[in-house]
Amino acid sequence: MNILSQLAQSTYEYTSPTTNSSADGAAALLLVTGFMFFYVLAIIATYVISSLALGRIFKKSGVASWIAWVPFYNTWKILEIGGQQGFWAVLAIIPVVNIVSAVFTIIAMYNIGLKLGKSGAFVLLAIFLPIVWVIWLAVDTSTWNDSIGAPSVAYEHAGTPPTATPLA
Repeated sequence: MNILSQLAQSTYEYTSPTTNSSADGAAALLLVTGFMFFYVLAIIATYVISSLALGRIFKKSGVASWIAWVPFYNTWKILEIGGQQGFWAVLAIIPVVNIVSAVFTIIAMYNIGLKLGKSGAFVLLAIFLPIVWVIWLAVDTSTWNDSIGAPSVAYEHAGTPPTATPLA
């Protein structure tokens, strides 16, 4: 008798090992829930710390500090006080264009560092550890010097607020 016919005639019983799957599932669910809780907590803490620090940078530059708490508007103002056009903050949500937007944001961060008395190499901290860059600029005693780097395009630095055009 050949092997194939012998395998065809034999019977196999498949049994699953007896485990307490409900306890394992509950433990896994508890573990995942714990990780998600700490992940969300870390995101909220990072947002609060970076908004507080960015608010202090805005205050140094003469921009209202509440802007640091508004997600796209704070990036718009970072770009403007760094000498770039603010619309790049909105274009950052478009794939591929966001790479160009990131380059303009890095240039703005470079100019902000210069205006606060930091060297050009300080932008590396902004690229690789932006939360440290924001905190460092917020807590040091540097003062804003708008004459260094690219001129700010924020209306707060133009001297007069923009005027609204009346509707016809």
